[in-house]
Amino acid sequence: MKKIKRAIISVSDKSNLKKILRNLKKFKIKLISSGGTYKEITRLGFNCEKISNYTNTAEILNGRVKTLHPKVHAGILSKRKDKSHIKDLRKNNFNEIDLVIVNFYPFEKNLETSKNHEKIIENIDIGGPTMVRAAAKNYNDVTVITNPQQYDNLINELNKFNGKTSLRFRQEMSENAFGETAFYDSVIANYFTKVTCNEFPKKKLIFGNLVDKLRYGENPHQEAAIYSIKKKLSLNQIGGKKLSYNNYNDIFSALLISKSLPKGKGTVIVKHTNPCGISINNNKIKSYRLALSCDPISAFGGVVSFNFKINESLAKEINKMFLEVVVANGFEKKALKVLKNKKNLRIINANNLNKENIINIKSNFDTFLIQTPDTKVFNKKNFKVVSKVKPSRKILKNLIFAFNISKYVKSNAVVLVKDETTVGIGSGQPSRLDSCKIAIDKMKKFQEINNSNEIVAASDAFFPFVDGLESLIQSGVCAVIQPSGSINDKEIIKFADQTGTILVFSKTRHFNH
Repeated sequence: MKKIKRAIISVSDKSNLKKILRNLKKFKIKLISSGGTYKEITRLGFNCEKISNYTNTAEILNGRVKTLHPKVHAGILSKRKDKSHIKDLRKNNFNEIDLVIVNFYPFEKNLETSKNHEKIIENIDIGGPTMVRAAAKNYNDVTVITNPQQYDNLINELNKFNGKTSLRFRQEMSENAFGETAFYDSVIANYFTKVTCNEFPKKKLIFGNLVDKLRYGENPHQEAAIYSIKKKLSLNQIGGKKLSYNNYNDIFSALLISKSLPKGKGTVIVKHTNPCGISINNNKIKSYRLALSCDPISAFGGVVSFNFKINESLAKEINKMFLEVVVANGFEKKALKVLKNKKNLRIINANNLNKENIINIKSNFDTFLIQTPDTKVFNKKNFKVVSKVKPSRKILKNLIFAFNISKYVKSNAVVLVKDETTVGIGSGQPSRLDSCKIAIDKMKKFQEINNSNEIVAASDAFFPFVDGLESLIQSGVCAVIQPSGSINDKEIIKFADQTGTILVFSKTRHFNH
């Protein structure tokens, strides 16, 4: 146990400060502080020594140098049982500092509110992290508190041990402290990689705030948690059971597609991260029904994401089907009441979703792969009609819609579309020909196609041989869009012309492994 005699306090977040000050006063702990924190402590009516009086050195450089002083850091870093350390403190007339309560300048918050580089730089805390690291290193003798949420824990500890703290507690606070400094520096480093436009620096730092510990991972024997680079998720759960690892996986997959669709319209149904039905029909209920009709069997127990606000009529339609999660850009009150009749149905409001998908990461064997996200926005220059038969405006619109969807389907991916609605999806096959067969089989199983001249197909990568194209044409496909790049591109074009099929090439491929 370590009796706390002296504490230094320097906090940006001054919430609940009075609460902790009362407790420190109770155990006659002397206080040292600086700047705004000193003013707040004295305003609240507590005795406190100003840092400049304590060190006998004025704050300089407009406050850049306040706590960076040997008297402060020697007091924090000194080992209480080390005779040479004791001797050094006595020789220099330095005191031991037993408690450090510090939280940092809100650099992360400042990034959200300012684009002024100079202002952002001034919000990089130097003295705070330095004191915290010193205290965390010397946890054997010093207690470090880095978040107002830890105040209650400190109060309980002091009350339990009569002004002392246990080694276990100091170790836990040290772990948290090093996490805080590492996170803080990671945010700063990440900011500078954006300033220098360097996506892949020599040292890559991945950081996040723990949002929730999940029941388990993909399977019950796996542990899992979800983190966010923000303080909390921009998704808001407003009903239903707790979200699982697999739920989050499917939600993110559904939202990536939803947010790529035209503003205010689009229904996406996902199962095991693969879309099994998508429609951008203007009628909300019809959009849902069309998306569902693409593959109603796979949709059972899936995730549905709406790129618009849900009304009562649509909510009643949704409740006819067993779904794990419903995601939307808001819910009307009556719609929410209807959906909540299913107690286990997870209801997610994505209206305030941060659309920025910074980077994609996959990790295995002590390594991780990093890539920028596949969020390329298509324009006419990306496509070239290479067949003799040219597409109508409607056919071209459907082709581009199908191609956009293909980049969110696991490779090899083949997507069949009619009237901006998927009618067959083949995904995740080692053979592109097999993906074609799956998409065709699903279309024949679930669709009543009266006019096959309107069915189009998209492939996420090129067809290396004509067999895949041939199977699509035989099923009634009138137009195909695919990336170019195969040594057999000329053969593919020739076959399309021989069969009177519209063929459009894209400069971009979209593998999604």
